[in-house]
Amino acid sequence: MATVELENVSKVYADGTPAVNNISLTIGDHEFIVLVGPSGCGKTTTLRMIAGLEAISSGQLKINGRVVNDVAPKDRDIAMVFQNYALYPHMSVYKNMAFSLEMRRRELGLTRAMIDQRVREVAKSLGLADVLARKPKALSGGQRQRVALGRAIVRNPQAFLFDEPLSNLDAKLRVETRAEIKRLHMNLRTTTIYVTHDQEEAMTMGDRIVVMKDGIIQQCDHPLRVYQQPANRFVAGFVGMPPMNFITGTVGGDGEFRFASQVVCLPPELATTARSAQVSRAVLGIRPELISPKAEGRFGGAGNIIKGVVLTIEPLGDRVDIRFKAGEGLSMICRTETHRAVGISTGDTVEFHVALAQCHLFEDLPMGENLLHKCGRRETVAGSAAV
Repeated sequence: MATVELENVSKVYADGTPAVNNISLTIGDHEFIVLVGPSGCGKTTTLRMIAGLEAISSGQLKINGRVVNDVAPKDRDIAMVFQNYALYPHMSVYKNMAFSLEMRRRELGLTRAMIDQRVREVAKSLGLADVLARKPKALSGGQRQRVALGRAIVRNPQAFLFDEPLSNLDAKLRVETRAEIKRLHMNLRTTTIYVTHDQEEAMTMGDRIVVMKDGIIQQCDHPLRVYQQPANRFVAGFVGMPPMNFITGTVGGDGEFRFASQVVCLPPELATTARSAQVSRAVLGIRPELISPKAEGRFGGAGNIIKGVVLTIEPLGDRVDIRFKAGEGLSMICRTETHRAVGISTGDTVEFHVALAQCHLFEDLPMGENLLHKCGRRETVAGSAAV
């Protein structure tokens, strides 16, 4: 298997457009790491540089300690699974899976019997044993993706690279295939680098996730650490669905947070953090699940209530999303148990209780840093790792 190291790696296109900006990242042997971020953040470019499909403008890329900047893709001993499957339409499933081994049979010292055994073993593990004679056009989307996976697995590479492999599947199949990829990784223990824009995929699959924006790594850590302790406003707003609520306001010396003619009392940790950072204006970050109507006693004592006018109510089965207006230009959303929304209607003025002790305070900047990080509070979740 392999360790993959990126040391101050950048990619700048011929027209001067920077795609990846001086990133450093170490991916451990057997690790499953996910690169996640919005379109254009540099995650796919990073993956393609690791694969050798994009030239590196500056910095070093190492696989197992060997610098591979100028090594051809075929000589890096990695396998890539693409978004569009990239299967040969005129070949059967069997021939698609065997193709790469057949092309390098002599180089790898393989007999056709060995290739046949390997292909059939992998096909069985992926539930493809009964469709080996079919061509891609006769397969479902999920089966085609499994063929693409199988073609990569039969090579037994040092690392797997996945470029948004589930984006063409429907929601149910995406969940099933996601679980299949994770199961395969647990069995094979091959170093895996996975690119997606879907934060749910990132959170459920990765040992660590790397959140990127504008070609820069914003945070790299254990998924729960990234969710519970986002490094800045971008990470906080990107990871989590519905996204985090942000309220800009002023912080008083007594810990009162004033916004849009309302006041809440910051818990001691946040109030002390604001004083340590010497900020008078800040942004309070509140996860939707930390807000609920009819929650007396659940979310702390006095001073944790935000009043709002209900704009929409969206039932989700056992939960409900309530969007409300808490002030001029300030729309917020809460996600709570369905029974707590009984009797609430659009247009009602409601008192929403907030679990302020679990909230965050950010600098009043577009990419404002989490002040709890800046001031060294709320230590790293056990088992998580830094870049």
